[in-house]
Amino acid sequence: MNSERIIPKTIDEYISFYPPNIQEILKELRATIKAAAPEAEEIISYQMPAYRYHGIVVYFAAFSKHIGFYPKVSGIETFKNELSVYKGAKGSVQFPLDKPLPLELIAKIIRFRVNENLEQAQIKVKKK
Repeated sequence: MNSERIIPKTIDEYISFYPPNIQEILKELRATIKAAAPEAEEIISYQMPAYRYHGIVVYFAAFSKHIGFYPKVSGIETFKNELSVYKGAKGSVQFPLDKPLPLELIAKIIRFRVNENLEQAQIKVKKK
């Protein structure tokens, strides 16, 4: 028995591992992230899709009943009121698969994280 798990090398490959209905949700999420952070690089990190722009902006992952969305602690904390209707933890939120994704909120969180990473990168440059 082969117990090796296939690890995706690209976000396209990651999405292709899921059934069509989940693929559509993941594609919608991906398009929202790319529109909000067009300069961010798509990568796979920790076996999940991630976006990097002066550091990680966000990770996401599909699970059996939800999409895990990981915009770091600051992204959750800043939008905690809007995210309070979802299950979550310190640096994550779970968007249930049986409900539409809150795409406008996701875009706001992504733009916040891009700006936060830019500010931190500028602080690092000034310290040099």
